[in-house]
Amino acid sequence: MSVTIDTQLDLARGLYIDGAWQEASDGGTTTVRCPADGREVAVVASSTVQDAERAIASARAAFDDGPWRRLTDIERGAVMLRVADLLERDKAAYARAEALDTGKRLVEAEYDMDDIAACFRYYGKVAGLDAGRVIDTGRADAISRVVYEPLGVCSLIAPWNYPLLQAAWKVAPALVAGNSFVLKPSELTPSTSILLMETLAEAGVPAGVANLITGSGSKVGGPLSSDPRVDLVSLTGSLATGQTIMAAAAETVKRVAFELGGKNPNVVFADADWDAAVDNALTAVFLHSGQVCSAGARLVVEETIAERFVAEVVRRAKKIRMGGPFDSDAETGPLISARHRDQVHAYVQAGIAEGAELLCGGYIPDDGPLADGFFYPPTVLGNCRSGMSVLREESFGPVLTVETFRTEAEAVAIANDTEYGLAGAVWTSDASKAQRVAGALRHGTVWINDYHPYVPQAEWGGFGKSGIGRELGQAGLAEYREAKHIWQNIAPAPSGWFGSAPGETPGETGAGAAG
Repeated sequence: MSVTIDTQLDLARGLYIDGAWQEASDGGTTTVRCPADGREVAVVASSTVQDAERAIASARAAFDDGPWRRLTDIERGAVMLRVADLLERDKAAYARAEALDTGKRLVEAEYDMDDIAACFRYYGKVAGLDAGRVIDTGRADAISRVVYEPLGVCSLIAPWNYPLLQAAWKVAPALVAGNSFVLKPSELTPSTSILLMETLAEAGVPAGVANLITGSGSKVGGPLSSDPRVDLVSLTGSLATGQTIMAAAAETVKRVAFELGGKNPNVVFADADWDAAVDNALTAVFLHSGQVCSAGARLVVEETIAERFVAEVVRRAKKIRMGGPFDSDAETGPLISARHRDQVHAYVQAGIAEGAELLCGGYIPDDGPLADGFFYPPTVLGNCRSGMSVLREESFGPVLTVETFRTEAEAVAIANDTEYGLAGAVWTSDASKAQRVAGALRHGTVWINDYHPYVPQAEWGGFGKSGIGRELGQAGLAEYREAKHIWQNIAPAPSGWFGSAPGETPGETGAGAAG
């Protein structure tokens, strides 16, 4: 049966443990509202520490005693392909739920659903392709193999900007590798994660393998990162949250995989295709109202074209139409909350106080239909210089800063002048220059004459404080696997290391020890 979503979700569907929907242990709930107009979208369970611990226990039991990790990679891959089929079948319901939770345009949510299905399909298809390798030992009497096994119980913490997409980047490889998990979506955007639990069960994921807890991360984040029954924590979130989780995970030396955001440069040389570079400068930063980890929020443009280029970006930014998810005339939506909108506005005001020039935007709409939501207009700040807070800190909003350069070396130096290193782009018609600059940028993804596209086959992650590890691609699967070396002596014999016969060299029949 297809999943559905009405105006309001059933309370009992907020907490999913050991294959059953449950209420929070204390009966607490969270109301989810659409940031475009404040309408109530859902009332879901608000988990407690006890709920998180029960979910972890369920995942632990399912991993240790259940059938999932004992299936072959190909068998688990077949379930992932089934998940992809079901997501495509139920695309409309998922997209509507995502649009209501986030306020993003419905068409953007629909694109997200396509990408989510593609992620599950990719991992379904690669399952079983890497069964390990045989090592040449240099000996005729020994066989040496490296095999891969599931890691165990995974805490998966997803953000509010791309709720199901970021969850899928974690859930798909975790499952195909044979793990169990506890998924914690943002309390602001839980609806599609709730629907995903139903889809996973329908596809054949056994009870206890996939668990969901909803509610505030401040309440349940502790067990997810510190409980010794958890083997890995995967987070997409802020730098501060990552630092907190890393400290908590250190006590039990569990594995962590983090994507923590970025301060991403979009470098435009004078010889770039003008129309394409201008158009993509807008898309790079204003897509989803700038609430994108890889947003090209730093426009780094060659000085000889800067004035004209920026003027055109500003002219077009002023025309961008804001509106709700089902407004057919809207080109971008609201920010996720009043708190976040106010933080973005404070960020802009701080930049102006430091000497940045406000070229457009920079205000909170207070009349008309936009006043009911958390909208913030596309904003451009000129005259930005190294050291300004608007260049150091991530706004996570529709705010573009402008820096200029004269030489290729200066462009690279400016682009790399950040403690982050998630993504960046270079625009030029000179293929050699494009390759030189792309090679010099210290960012995990670099686009040449493009911005934002990705495929699940290619790794995603950042340098520096943008995170640890990679999602997607083969490396994304490796995050959820343990490598094991198996040595087999096919002609066992005494080592002769101790109690050697007279005249016999100790250890001449054995191999040395490692470690």
